[in-house]
This record gives sequence, structure tokens and C-alpha cells, in this order.
Amino acid sequence: MQNFTEEIKNEITQTAVKDRGMLLSMLSAFIRTSGSIASREGWFGFEIITENERTADYFSDVLEHEFGLQITGTGAKFDILSGKDKFSFECISEKSDALLKELGIIREDAEGKMLVFGIDDALVSRQKSKLGYLKGAFLGGGSCTLPEEGTYSRTGYHFEIVFSNKITATDFCDLLCDFEILAKLVSRKDSAVVYVKSKEVISDILSVMECDQSLERLNKIVEHKDRQNNANRVNNCSISNIDKTVTASVKQVRALEIISQTVGLQSLEKPLFELAECRLADKNASMQELAERLSISKSCLNHRMRKILELAQSLGRD
Repeated sequence: MQNFTEEIKNEITQTAVKDRGMLLSMLSAFIRTSGSIASREGWFGFEIITENERTADYFSDVLEHEFGLQITGTGAKFDILSGKDKFSFECISEKSDALLKELGIIREDAEGKMLVFGIDDALVSRQKSKLGYLKGAFLGGGSCTLPEEGTYSRTGYHFEIVFSNKITATDFCDLLCDFEILAKLVSRKDSAVVYVKSKEVISDILSVMECDQSLERLNKIVEHKDRQNNANRVNNCSISNIDKTVTASVKQVRALEIISQTVGLQSLEKPLFELAECRLADKNASMQELAERLSISKSCLNHRMRKILELAQSLGRD
């Protein structure tokens, strides 16, 4: 059974993208997050490694059919740490060199070719291109986890995208701001991680990425968890109220025992005596239940019980 991350990635790759600018931004982000840059015979190229087979097929198809690159598949290898197969392919040629320049990943000047780590403003100048960059980044280095079903937790929602360097990650956070999405950035070993933990923000991101099926699943889980958490809070509140009722009852019965053993319950005024009889007849009843049985208000009952407790306290000191 596929996890939530795979569901999102598969949903993204189900939609064909014909806009060239959007494809370029998707490719740039994908290579930044799942690829490494290599050179051979003076040409720059890239190697891609991904755990999602559909994502590998998607970008291989885009590179070959939309940009005319010759892709070399290096196969699938089982990764012991993740317990999953990792699919890889590479392309190092004159065409890959030209594409990396267009993607804003390498630049060439009088001093030669060099890597560029920031996101090229021209690459993401349009809203479609920004959306493409978000989708490509998630396909390359993204993951999203949800709380486990059947557990009580206020946390557990986590969305992140891992970049190979902090410069790209910082620019990506700025790009998210254009969608009114605020994310946090943290270093993790040799990587930079952009993440959010709010279910509301994750919902916004899925909506922006047009992942309606994944968004629907998230909403169902949020609704279920909220109902479960509310039920637990109500249950805890009920238990707390029961504990308070028991504690109060024990205190009241003890007070009546003191009065009975000293001056006797018959010495009480009629309203107090009736309350004493009612309490001793049902030691587990709540104050509200006692008030209803005596046909008086709860405030009146509390006033009478307070008199009984004060009398017991004075008798207990003697």
C-alpha cells in the first residue's frame, strides 16, 4: 500500500504539463532536490536518483520527448536504509549542458562554467512557473506524513522538502511566500530542509499544487482525528468530574458521621436533616442529583451543605 507521499507524487505526475516555462521550473527544482551535477568531456550533465518509479518515468519522458535529451538508465538499486528501491538515470551531453544553463543551474562567462545555487528569478517570473517549481521540488525531495490512525495526538502532521544547499532552500521559502505559505528552514546534516507542521498549511500547499485527491484524504483524516481528540477530551473531563463528585461525597459523609456521633443528626434543622438523609441514602449521587430529589436549586443545596460541613468542622475541633 502506497504511503501519503507517494499518493501526492503520483497525483502530480498524472497531470500532463504542456507549458514550457512550467516544465523548465519543474525540471530545475527536481534536479536541485534529487540530482547531482556531473561533467564529462567538458559538458555538464546530471544524475537523478529517486525512490518513486512513476516520478522517474515522468521526468525521463519529459527530458526525452519535450527536450530531446538521450537518457541513460542506470537501473534500480535496493536501499537498505529506506527499505526501498532507488531508480536512477543520467544525462551528460552537449544538450544537457545547454538545458542546465536554461534551468539556471549552471552559468558560463569569460572565466568558464560554474554552478549557480540560487533560484533564477527569470525562471519563476510567472505564477505557473512558481507552481511548477513547487511541484518539481516536492517530486524530487518532498515527503508528507500524517498522524497514525487510532492514536491520540495533536501532532504528527509534517510536510518537508529537502534541498542540497541552504541558498536554494532560502530562495524556495521566498517563493512559497508568493503563495502566502510560511515555512521554516533548518539544516540537517549536509542538507537544508524546508518544512511545515500545521495541518492547515499542509492543506493550503496541497490545494496550491492542485492535488485534490490527496487534499480530500487529508481532510478526512483531520476530521477523524479532531472527532477522536474531542471524544478523548470529553471523556477525560467526565472522569475528572466523577473524581470531584466522589471526593466531595466522601467529605460530606464524613461530616455527617461526625455530627451523628456527637450531637446526633436529629439535632439538625429540618432542611439540613432532609439533606443529610438524602446524602446518606445515596453516597454516589452528584450535587445536581441531590438538588433535584429535594426539589431545590443547586445553589440552595450548596448553602445547606456548607452549613453541615461548618458544623462538623466545629464539632471535630471540640
